[in-house]
Parts: sequence; C-alpha cells; structure tokens
Amino acid sequence: MPKAGDLVVVSRAASVQFLRPINCRVIRVLDWITYDGWCWLDVYQLNAKGDAVVRRSIYVQPAGLEVVQPAPTPRAPSRAGVPPNVRRGPRAAGVPPTDDGRGSAGVPRWRSHSS
Repeated sequence: MPKAGDLVVVSRAASVQFLRPINCRVIRVLDWITYDGWCWLDVYQLNAKGDAVVRRSIYVQPAGLEVVQPAPTPRAPSRAGVPPNVRRGPRAAGVPPTDDGRGSAGVPRWRSHSS
C-alpha cells in the first residue's frame, strides 16, 4: 500500500484507464469502501520536470503501482548546538518588567517562577 509522499508510476498494471503511464506524488490514501485489492488515492500528477500540474483522485490496484521513490522518513527536530540552559523570551533580551507589578510576560511577579 502506498503512503503519503511516495512517488509512484501509475500504469495499466494499476488500472486499465492508464494507457500511458503517469508519475504521481501520493497525498493520501482515502478510506473509501472499495472492492478487495483496490483503493482510492489523492495524488498530484507530475510533469516531466517533476512539478505538480494537477491534483487527482484515482482508483487503482496498489499491487500494480511502481514505487519510484519512497516517502522520506520523518526525523525528530534537532537541538544540536543549543545549550540546554538558554533562556528564551523578553527577559532574556533585557526587557525590564512593567511598572504595574507584573513581570514582562504579564504574569504577576508573585506567580512568576523567576525572581
């Protein structure tokens, strides 16, 4: 079964309506009820340069799709190079508290976690 982000070639092997193969980027697999061995896909049809030219919903047999490039594996955001004790926010930038007895974030000083 394809997944979002896969680059696939949809040809006659996937459905008889595709006499000429087309390149597509899978957006999502729709959860619509179908016959066994078939599925609906939302895809972007790509031109020869790989640019999306039209969005389509297609009815295909996943077994007949040729996956050219699988979707990239998502990575966790990196915090490399950022010290763990770096303060963020307006006080770290040297903004003094307001005169109404509240801290720079609008939180009463008695409720603030910092002095």
